[in-house]
Amino acid sequence: MRKRQRGMTLLEIMIVLAILALVMGLVVGPKVYQHYRDSEREVARLAVHRYADQDFPTWAMQHPSEQCPADLATVSASERTTDPWGTPYQMYCGQAAPRPDVAFGAASFGDDRREATPDDIRSWE
Repeated sequence: MRKRQRGMTLLEIMIVLAILALVMGLVVGPKVYQHYRDSEREVARLAVHRYADQDFPTWAMQHPSEQCPADLATVSASERTTDPWGTPYQMYCGQAAPRPDVAFGAASFGDDRREATPDDIRSWE
């Protein structure tokens, strides 16, 4: 008679791996994706506030005779003027200022890429 060997078969190992993959896909995956989406929103929020609170005042001091810059690229210290979703940041200045008490504003339209929706990120809010 053959001796009975102890251990796990290849099928048992594959079943355990399939269960682990299912748990990772249903529990861990959505959490990681949510953190990624939150980080995209935070990057856009920081960028619009940098344009309005840091870059525009610096530009205004260097160009005292001009009220508004030609575009956001002339204001920006960085070369990137698109948000994490690939849409250009919107600049509001002069007559197009967002509010009467705000001289300059910058905004990102969020992941839906449409203006005036709840996911918009604005420097004046």
